[in-house]
Amino acid sequence: METSDLLKRVRQIEIKTRGLSNNIFAGQYHSAFKGKGMSFSEVREYQYGDDVRDIDWNVTARYNKPFVKVFEEERELTVMLLIDVSNSLDFGTVKQMKKDMVTEIASTLAFSAIQNNDKIGVIFFSDRIEKFIPPKKGRKHILYIIRELLDFKPESKRTDIQMAVEYLTNVIKKRCTAFMLSDFIDEKDFRNALTIANRKHDIVAIQVYDRRITDLPNVGLMKVRDAETGHEQWIDTSSRALRRAHNEWWLQRQGMLNETFTKSNVDSVSIRTDQDYVKALLNLFAERN
Repeated sequence: METSDLLKRVRQIEIKTRGLSNNIFAGQYHSAFKGKGMSFSEVREYQYGDDVRDIDWNVTARYNKPFVKVFEEERELTVMLLIDVSNSLDFGTVKQMKKDMVTEIASTLAFSAIQNNDKIGVIFFSDRIEKFIPPKKGRKHILYIIRELLDFKPESKRTDIQMAVEYLTNVIKKRCTAFMLSDFIDEKDFRNALTIANRKHDIVAIQVYDRRITDLPNVGLMKVRDAETGHEQWIDTSSRALRRAHNEWWLQRQGMLNETFTKSNVDSVSIRTDQDYVKALLNLFAERN
């Protein structure tokens, strides 16, 4: 992508997603993702009913009357975006490609994070860690992330979710909220790694998929290609048995994926590329609340 086109696209993404985060997600994001705990704010005189464990004995001794410590919720979070950049995201048949929707969702979450005074970082992954952007604050940092989302070229075509989750567990030492954006097309079992990571962090899985992975169109002979392996073959989509088998495969696969999220205690949402991701995210936030 040419520099001028890239900057124009970055600006378009910023205008749309920043507006969404300001006008729609502000309160919901704030409520759905809590801070790390309580931090000291000030001291005040003891009042009837205050917890005696909150008495500040140094101030009490100085003024010869009881004072208690006042605490407030510590809102600042570290937010990590785990972005799947494997070749299977380069697909879309209706409104947009999967990677385009991932970019918009990630940008919206990033602007929601900085509006909430949170740090935001990114891990781009395929079947290796393609790039790690450490968490920081500020609009300049967000625009850098959006540029990378739009123009990043991975070295590998394949997917390894287990490896990405294990990397998150190892590289981010303090508890964070991690959004994993992927189509979750991975033949390996990543449940154990996800369970371990979710004990340390708060992981949210956002699946982006295209309608044609659920239902094959009846268009006769069609040549299909696996974007990650390069394998090609012809299939006869006019066959009802083939279309039914494909749909059954998808339903079985989704059932196994949802079971993985449930047993790992990971919140998740699935969004189709021709659907409204705003509504899906709002529902996710509401469920967390």
